[in-house]
Amino acid sequence: MTAAGKWIEHWDPEDETFWREKGEKIARRNLLFSVLSEHIGFSIWTLWSVLVLFMGPEYGLTPADKFLLTSMVTLVGAVARVPYTFAVAIFGGRNWTIVSAALLLVPTIAAFVVMEPGTSFSTFLWVGLLAGVGGGNFASSMTNINAFFPLRKKGWALGLNAGGGNIGVPVIQLVALAVIGASGGPRVLLGIYIPLIVVAATLAALFMDNLENVKNDTGAAKDAARDAHTWIMAFLYIGTFGSFIGYAFAFGQVLQVQFGRTPLQAAYLTFIGPLLGSLIRPVGGWLADKYGGARITLYNYVGMAAATAVLVVASMQKSLPLFVTVFIVLFVLSGLGNGSTYKMIPGIFQTKALAKGLEGEAAAAYGRRLSGASMGLIGAVGALGGVGINLAFRQSFLSSGSGTGAFVVFLAFYAACFAVTWAVYLRRPAAAARATAAAESKPQLSYAEV
Repeated sequence: MTAAGKWIEHWDPEDETFWREKGEKIARRNLLFSVLSEHIGFSIWTLWSVLVLFMGPEYGLTPADKFLLTSMVTLVGAVARVPYTFAVAIFGGRNWTIVSAALLLVPTIAAFVVMEPGTSFSTFLWVGLLAGVGGGNFASSMTNINAFFPLRKKGWALGLNAGGGNIGVPVIQLVALAVIGASGGPRVLLGIYIPLIVVAATLAALFMDNLENVKNDTGAAKDAARDAHTWIMAFLYIGTFGSFIGYAFAFGQVLQVQFGRTPLQAAYLTFIGPLLGSLIRPVGGWLADKYGGARITLYNYVGMAAATAVLVVASMQKSLPLFVTVFIVLFVLSGLGNGSTYKMIPGIFQTKALAKGLEGEAAAAYGRRLSGASMGLIGAVGALGGVGINLAFRQSFLSSGSGTGAFVVFLAFYAACFAVTWAVYLRRPAAAARATAAAESKPQLSYAEV
């Protein structure tokens, strides 16, 4: 093992002696600084969901323009997740964290330059697209941390890593609230984040590590793409993370357009849902570790569908208190589901390894290889759900001046996610149950334990 911040040549977290004596301390240190970098990445990715609150009539943008802008930022963040996943294997987790953190300076400084009335919508759109690089940080961070932890700890570790990153959404909204409340402009907000980006990149350089045994493997990407479970889990992740990031971008605008809230009034409310949804994500991973990710995901979709049905009623009745309350509940459920769905991924591929007759480190290496590769694809497709949500809101407001139509579409989608989860992972014909199921490092687990 080399010095901290360099390359670690031997890494075997499934060996309990290695984990206890050396591995856990190193893994936790890398997790801490991975969370910091990913946290700021999420803040920059969702930057424009906050900036549009500052953009009053003097900017000349319609509500449809703003929804289109945030949709395109979400799209770039989703697409960036694919190359970011494989960058870890090419450059090393520490090295890529430094680079990906430093890249956040580009959209932040660009926004600082153009953020003023009189700037054209096309300029805002092009500068906004740059912020999508912040969405890629999630994929590289999750792939990196997945390699550091043993299977029995992945639900907790991945949930904590993702939850800490997701909190970047409400944090930038809280900072925006403080800036707006102090009568500051958007450039004040941007000026706060520029030095924070430098700090995150510097700390990654000082305290993170690269794993020598995480090698670039294009075969893993091909194998993951050919596996049906990759795309099934991507579909389910649209319902959880796609909801989280889509609502995070859209919530403030919905409050302004449908309920006539001022920027300050909207900012007082927008951070609560993303904050609670982020905090509960590790709980979703922990529950999945304990009870099985498929079970938690299934029940979670029941809750999301029920909450959305109430939102349809609240939207039709224009009841702001009910609307905000249930929207926050929906954020919480999306965060819980984020943790449970991501826990399922390494378990599925670990079970495939066991079905092939692999054991010990060979099985763990196989599982890490395919689960790491699949996470980028799953994360990218899941984030596309955020694009769909913002486009659905845009069309709904253009058609009827209300978000009700969009919520009806979301309700139908959650019902489909429920059906897929039950049919694939909880309806258990004996042969299928032996073939692929599971989450923990036990042989022949059932789908319900994934």
